[in-house]
Amino acid sequence: MDSDELRHQARMQRKKTVVDAKIAAATGERGVLLVNTGNGKGKSSSAFGMVARALGHEMKVAVVQFIKGAAGSGEQNFFRRFPEVAFHVMGEGFTWETQDRTRDIAAAEAAWRQACVYLGDPRYQLVVLDELNIALKHRYLDLADVLQALQARPAHQHVVVTGRAAPPELIAIADTVSEINVVKHAFAAGIRAQKGIEL
Repeated sequence: MDSDELRHQARMQRKKTVVDAKIAAATGERGVLLVNTGNGKGKSSSAFGMVARALGHEMKVAVVQFIKGAAGSGEQNFFRRFPEVAFHVMGEGFTWETQDRTRDIAAAEAAWRQACVYLGDPRYQLVVLDELNIALKHRYLDLADVLQALQARPAHQHVVVTGRAAPPELIAIADTVSEINVVKHAFAAGIRAQKGIEL
């Protein structure tokens, strides 16, 4: 074995020792609250990847989509095929399209009532609240009520909240927070939203 290979092997052995120790120390098991935020593409896509993963483990899943709803989506078309997934599209489209705050608030409140059904039901092991952050940003919902319901959910239930501009209070109670930032986006070059990519 040459010297480069020996150095690499020694480095990987040290890394394995550190990683194995961290895995051995992680003994807690409970439902986690994940927040996907930031201005980049992929927040909802990541959440729907978790839905697929949960289905692979025969888990019961609920999805409530805030804001979105004016047009169908690939994830809606796909996941509605599964009886283990309760899928609700509760928005009326992007806020700059509706231009009606009263209507947007009513839609967000209806979506939140539906979300609370699942947050209170221990049969659902994963709940996705897609674009909830946008409803909170525009103050369509009471933040204190949302935080209280998230913290009072069944102990084993996982929740994923998506959307730009997650409030600091939500970030504070979350277990895992991912901020997805833009490096480059096809839309900036005049390419419309594509089926299977954005739709």
